Amino acid sequence: MSEYEVVDSSFTAVINAPIEKIDIPKWCFSLSEKEYQDCSPAHIAAGFTTAPDGRRMSINVEIIGGSLMVQHYVETLGQKDHLILESVSDIFTPTGRTTLNILWELSVRPIDSRTCEFTNHVRSKATDEFKDFLDRQGIPFDIFRAQRQPMSIAHNKGETPFFAASIERAALRN
Repeated sequence: MSEYEVVDSSFTAVINAPIEKIDIPKWCFSLSEKEYQDCSPAHIAAGFTTAPDGRRMSINVEIIGGSLMVQHYVETLGQKDHLILESVSDIFTPTGRTTLNILWELSVRPIDSRTCEFTNHVRSKATDEFKDFLDRQGIPFDIFRAQRQPMSIAHNKGETPFFAASIERAALRN
């Protein structure tokens, strides 16, 4: 774990669909708000747009650990079986607004001709703005990380099987 990494969390779930039918970027960039909300009680809203440079962007709004987050996930790798998104996410806390860097990686690999293993991997790292935000409040980074990790890990663990089920539904519609 790097010095300013907040969390590195990865969970897997089975998708009952052949890998040929799965298209993670298509799923991500057409995910309805209702479908996103159904994947976690913490999910508030979702949409998609483009970044200033024209790359696809998924906008997700959720509450983790009591803080509202607005995530601006820009596609950095978009293959049918592997999607990597990066975000400088806005975090709204009771003591103000700040940002975190988040890397969200979704991938599938075949188990057999009819099933796949889905991996939902989330890594977050403090921005310089975030480090200053903690410093102004006298909060040591290690204390923040120790409190944040269980909430972020629990969130990822909870949403992973629901994301897998949603990707499965999308694959079987095709």
